[in-house]
Amino acid sequence: MNKRITALWKFLTYDIWRITEDEVTKTTFSLYNIIKTIYLCINRFTKDRLANKASALTYSTLLAIVPILAILFAIARGFGFSNLMENQVRMGFGGHNETTEIILQFVDSYLSQTKSGIFIGVGLIMLLWTVINLISNIEITFNRIWQIKKARSMYRKITDYFSMFLLMPILIVISAGLSVFMTTTLKYIEDFVLLAPILKFLIRLIPFALTWFMFTGLYIYMPNTKVKFKHALISGVLAGTAHQAFQFLYISGQLWVSRYNAIYGSFAALPLFLLWLQISWTICLFGAELTYAGQNIRNFSFDKDTENISRRFRDFVSILIMSLIAKRFEEDAKPYTAEEISEECQIPIRLTHQTLYELQEINLLHEVADEDNNEIGFQPSMDINKMNVALLLDRLDTHGSEDFKIDKDKEFSEQWNVLTKAREEYYRSASHVLLKDL
Repeated sequence: MNKRITALWKFLTYDIWRITEDEVTKTTFSLYNIIKTIYLCINRFTKDRLANKASALTYSTLLAIVPILAILFAIARGFGFSNLMENQVRMGFGGHNETTEIILQFVDSYLSQTKSGIFIGVGLIMLLWTVINLISNIEITFNRIWQIKKARSMYRKITDYFSMFLLMPILIVISAGLSVFMTTTLKYIEDFVLLAPILKFLIRLIPFALTWFMFTGLYIYMPNTKVKFKHALISGVLAGTAHQAFQFLYISGQLWVSRYNAIYGSFAALPLFLLWLQISWTICLFGAELTYAGQNIRNFSFDKDTENISRRFRDFVSILIMSLIAKRFEEDAKPYTAEEISEECQIPIRLTHQTLYELQEINLLHEVADEDNNEIGFQPSMDINKMNVALLLDRLDTHGSEDFKIDKDKEFSEQWNVLTKAREEYYRSASHVLLKDL
């Protein structure tokens, strides 16, 4: 049994990542991709400590929930559907309970202070800061999941975030109106044997569908990168269903607290509300991780081998990629993309990206944009008739810092000289080989 478990674990963590598409059938490869996606999602969720990030977002949400609702209610009152907004908020937080009533009281107090003219200056700045801070923290968390280093500019944050706040009340009204329309229509067709059950099912499905689209939009919109709709939709459906299931448990918990918890009274609703926020964010971040894993599963092929690649093989991959790009440039053909290099040479895409990035760092390559196909290609950054193997290896060896306090001129000069002479002899034999001629 131990041997079987060990063999299964080795297959999940190593062997399955080395299987290429041409080695198995399409059905088997698709099944392996599903297994790899689930494993990668769980593994990265644990390593990235997303449960801790969910706790941080819970705190930010608790700090910003009243200002956010105040903005939404202010917009809703401007359009004349504040009662509808209030009903939707009550439904979202589990109906009439202590937590919902306290939050709505805070919102009314916020808006009344605004009307009286007291809520100006510092108060307005604090409101805007808490709202932008929450959404900015969400974006940072999503960008870390997607390994995106560049966030939106402050101008884009302000314009994008507040555009979203203007749309949210409208979407809430549309969803509520759709529910009312479906319920009213149901009364007129209750006599139809076939249509009535179908319509009832559709009405019950509306909250699920709205939650699915909410999560899907969040997974597409929040990261500062291009997210494919297919992967976002799959994750949105799974995360939305899990959230709706937990929402049912939360509402049931609120009823249980109000009926049976005579010791803590209304205070018991607060920790339950915090638990709801924590688990909701955990579900949301798990869905974001699943979206990333599904879209980038190819990047993790040969993952362990890429992490433990030898110095010699990394140099070989660099020479191989540079020779391909130099030849393509000499032929005056369309520049190679990372995906084309990876597919043509069977180099793992992650290793391809790492090598291309390093070759740009040593100023042998640069990116070129193909606006027609929206692709990034790569071309040599110097004369290919001067670009030999020795030059490439020398730049790879000397790239990085050598500014240390080790005395290589006197005390350890012998070791340093042995190394430099060996390198010179090594480069001398490769100096006449041009990369374009390989």
